[in-house]
Amino acid sequence: MGKPDYKAYSPESYPLKDIDELNIVVLRTEWNDDVVGKIHKSCIKTLKDSGINKKQIHQHTVPGSFELPMGVKMILTSTVKADAIICLGCVIQGETKHDDYINHTIARSINNLNLVSGTPVIFGVLTTNTKEQALARAGGERGDKGHESAMAALKMISLKEQLSTKSKKISF
Repeated sequence: MGKPDYKAYSPESYPLKDIDELNIVVLRTEWNDDVVGKIHKSCIKTLKDSGINKKQIHQHTVPGSFELPMGVKMILTSTVKADAIICLGCVIQGETKHDDYINHTIARSINNLNLVSGTPVIFGVLTTNTKEQALARAGGERGDKGHESAMAALKMISLKEQLSTKSKKISF
């Protein structure tokens, strides 16, 4: 597996109507700060490099990855306008199976929040066996989860904008 191609946001490929009016929330964890700090920094840099200014990026912190879904719910039910919410965290396998329970729970919960809210909620959580694997995915030779998460948010906002211009009735 080679290093991903880190392209900047492309308005030609993923047009955004009013990029100056977007509000993106970056929700990060305190746990594994050495890893999460790297993906957080990369995420913010990618957003800024893509034309999102500092005032459009709202940053919040929760204790650990398990608290990310509740943090998202709090944001979604608050007065904060969020065109996308990026969740950044890192769960590293330990001596017990706690990581399995946490990873499955937060992945399922973030997926549900995506579907119910209609707001893109990006899963930028590293789930690795070792700290070395996490660092390799935090801007090392195995990828850059922060960059990838920021790009996913921008692409999902673009998709939502493109599809909202079309009127279509669906019966369930």
